[in-house]
Amino acid sequence: MRLYDFEYSGNCWKVRLLLDMLGLDYERVPVDSSRGETQTATFKAVSGRGQIPVLEDGDLRLWDSQAILFYLARRYGGSDDGDGSNDGAWLPPDPAGEAEVLQWLALSENELLYGLARARAALKFGRPFDVAACQAEGRAGLAVLEARLAEHDWLVGERATIADLACYTYVALAHEAEVALEDYPAVRAWCARIAALPGYRAMR
Repeated sequence: MRLYDFEYSGNCWKVRLLLDMLGLDYERVPVDSSRGETQTATFKAVSGRGQIPVLEDGDLRLWDSQAILFYLARRYGGSDDGDGSNDGAWLPPDPAGEAEVLQWLALSENELLYGLARARAALKFGRPFDVAACQAEGRAGLAVLEARLAEHDWLVGERATIADLACYTYVALAHEAEVALEDYPAVRAWCARIAALPGYRAMR
């Protein structure tokens, strides 16, 4: 298994988190998107989209962090053995649970990406985004998370799923977007629960 990724990408980090939590062996191929390496002919031969992450698993090649999370959870995530531990079942087996995961993936790709991720990209990597507008969008996403997490430990069901990992990374990096989490106590507690999961590895 091979992962093309950038150490400081939140989208790559969420894939690494699941790979590590599943205990899977994989080779990392560094691609520095901040220096335009995703736009080279060499990388576009791997992914014509010109974006990271990209996962290769045998003959399968997948781009997009959400698709990769979904694949890894379904292919390697195991099943719920009912003991409450998260040694599998990163994606619920029932249609309703799966649909709930998908709606949180949508939040991660909208309010959190266009908000927190873009504000961070502007401040950290000089990307041409409106920081104030992005921060406002990010806070809107955090409010949605706070409302859910004030009454539940996890975004879907009674255990961590790929919904949590998908939403977590840019929230954990919110300080680099200059968005404080002081007003979101349930979100902070959720971040701590994720960081306590077996196999968790922080971004450098």
